[in-house]
Amino acid sequence: MSTLPKQNMKASLNEQGGFQVWWRLLRPHTLTAAFVPVFIGSMLAALQAPIHIGLFAAMMVASILIQAATNMFNEYFDYVRGLDNENSVGIGGTIVRDGISPVTVKTLAYSFLGIATLLGVYICASSSWWIALIGIISMLFGYLYTGGPYPIAYTPFGEITAGIFMGTVIISISYYIQMLSISWTVIIVSIPVAIFIGAILLANNIRDRVGDAENGRKTIAILLGHEGSIRFLTVIFSIAYSLTILFILLGILPVWSLITFLSIRKATNAVKGFTGRKQPLEMMPAMKATAQTNTIYGFLLGLSLLIQLFIPLTL
Repeated sequence: MSTLPKQNMKASLNEQGGFQVWWRLLRPHTLTAAFVPVFIGSMLAALQAPIHIGLFAAMMVASILIQAATNMFNEYFDYVRGLDNENSVGIGGTIVRDGISPVTVKTLAYSFLGIATLLGVYICASSSWWIALIGIISMLFGYLYTGGPYPIAYTPFGEITAGIFMGTVIISISYYIQMLSISWTVIIVSIPVAIFIGAILLANNIRDRVGDAENGRKTIAILLGHEGSIRFLTVIFSIAYSLTILFILLGILPVWSLITFLSIRKATNAVKGFTGRKQPLEMMPAMKATAQTNTIYGFLLGLSLLIQLFIPLTL
């Protein structure tokens, strides 16, 4: 292929060389989906007893490594299946635009999983070996998201899978390794977080809807169409914020959790950013706003739990 389109796309996306090539491969805007659940689960535990800092740090790093490895497998398998090319938007572009070997990307992904596994051994030895089984299943789904004969990302179940594993499961594990127990409260609190994480995948699929359909994917965005997907994104945002209010009124979350509503502006920007836009490059700001909604909401939720620890406040 000509290098001109490649250079034009790199310029349009303001992609730089050097270290930034490897940074893009991590897809850093998605890594908050790994940070937020660990923070929230650990803060829920902190309300019950002092947390183990070593376990908190190990869980945080392992979660981020697994998410980064998942992104790399995504980059690798989408390239192998011919879904990505030099004009693709929303990818790291390290293979198709920067010339990084696909084998290098795959090897790096396995290396990240290997380090995460070692951290998992430490976590299990310090808490419970049952965590090993859950960790193995989580890493397997991270691989199967775009790998294997029937990639989850090519089905309507990508969003719910990401929400469950990157939201509910990680929050629950982060709480469990600190308390050696689990409660329905923790699982309930994880639901809005899982929704926002699923929304990141939905936003990604809205942007890629046309290209994905041409390559045989059957995502929610393809099934609902552009306008239907935007309405669905609005609905799930509304559900997440409504559940937050309900949990505060029921005393499941502290009053301080009202600060999470500072993220509504980003959610609104995401919906508006998709409306009336059909080109992938035009929808990039909306996709980023969706990821930022998750980041801001999750960080503020965790922060509200930390504030509650020092300044208890109830209705």
